[in-house]
Amino acid sequence: MTFALEANCDGLVGPTHSYVGLSPGNLASTRNAGEVSNPRGAALEGLSKMRRLADLGLPQFVLAPHERPAVNLLKALGFSGSEDAIIASAWKDAPALAAAACSASPMWAANAATVTPSADAADGRVHFTPANLLTNLHRSLEGPQTTRSLRRLFPDETRFAVHDPLPAQPHFADEGAANHVRLCAEHGAPGVNLFVWGREAWGHWDGRFPARQTREAFEAVQRRHGAARAVFPQQGKAAIEGGAFHNDVVCVGTRECLFFHERAFEDRAAMEREVRAAANGLFEPVFVEVTEAELPMADLVASYLFNSQLLVVPGEDRLVLLAPVETRDNPRAYAVAEGLAASNGPIGRVEYVDVRQSMRNGGGPACLRLRVVLTEAELAATNPAQRFTADLQETLADWIIRRYRDRLSPADLADPRLLTESREALDELTQILGLGDDFYPFQRTA
Repeated sequence: MTFALEANCDGLVGPTHSYVGLSPGNLASTRNAGEVSNPRGAALEGLSKMRRLADLGLPQFVLAPHERPAVNLLKALGFSGSEDAIIASAWKDAPALAAAACSASPMWAANAATVTPSADAADGRVHFTPANLLTNLHRSLEGPQTTRSLRRLFPDETRFAVHDPLPAQPHFADEGAANHVRLCAEHGAPGVNLFVWGREAWGHWDGRFPARQTREAFEAVQRRHGAARAVFPQQGKAAIEGGAFHNDVVCVGTRECLFFHERAFEDRAAMEREVRAAANGLFEPVFVEVTEAELPMADLVASYLFNSQLLVVPGEDRLVLLAPVETRDNPRAYAVAEGLAASNGPIGRVEYVDVRQSMRNGGGPACLRLRVVLTEAELAATNPAQRFTADLQETLADWIIRRYRDRLSPADLADPRLLTESREALDELTQILGLGDDFYPFQRTA
């Protein structure tokens, strides 16, 4: 077995962070639509969470926001003239399209890609497939820039394979690692990969909310990665109907532990049976289930208990659950969380982190990060400028305070100055993170 650590690659919140309500099935996004956001506060909250992980001794990286507003989208949809005129026309004639073009959704890096570590890949490389996210317009814009971003962070093609997204077609709707869980004895050991899907491409879906991940998409990802010991459980229909638009709203796992709500899987018994069979001879899976009686779906979605980070912390025998403060503030969720820590199970303690700005759009601590298992040699082959340190935190905090607004209403997104402000901020960021002068579309067309 090769020694490896799980690195967290967090999406930095972008300057256009707002509450516009673009995501059907995401109850927090819908509930908070129209509220005033604080991009500066959101970005600083994200930095604080990154520092929390780094202080625990875990490798932490920063992923840059995408360029927004996405003027190229509006051009492709027939708006013309100067960029200011394009933005003004879009907000006048098609405000829903304009809002989608402004979304800061790439901050939720759990949707950036599905990752297979070298211990599980047929060719011994770390594989990434950026998600096409085609269920929602605002997220479907992300794939090409995410691909570029991952190739800058993981540039060594002898160690890393960053694929293109799957075809942008409903049969291959792919939401990334928000629906993937890897279990193992140790991070560097062979593992079992749970690819959790919501619907089959040729099947009929009549749910109130969309099932965003197809089985066929994950089967394609598994083939191209050569991912070993794959199981394909179906996400619970009741979970999707209850507001769990991704499986990571009802399930989180690491090492031997799978922590989930009883409605997370359509066939819980089959899931457990298949995971045990795949893990046979490697490790003994530990299933920690929370019942509906203990935590009703309404409290689950309000508290985001399962959208926590489940961490292997150096020097600690048991896992650490990093939960949002909303879990602490919900009596039922808090009782479940603290009960875990009081038991003799795999989760030893719970910490709470404030990411309220993200939570108001339906993204907890787990949404903000992409997990990547890396050996020491692979870790050394990453872009060092994106590795989180105390010095980088100080630099980024200064950049955020100078460049971000502390108040942004949906109406403010139509302000033509926001495009200039965002581009100037991102241009400076590419220098801070060593991304080059051709990272963003506006840099390549300047």
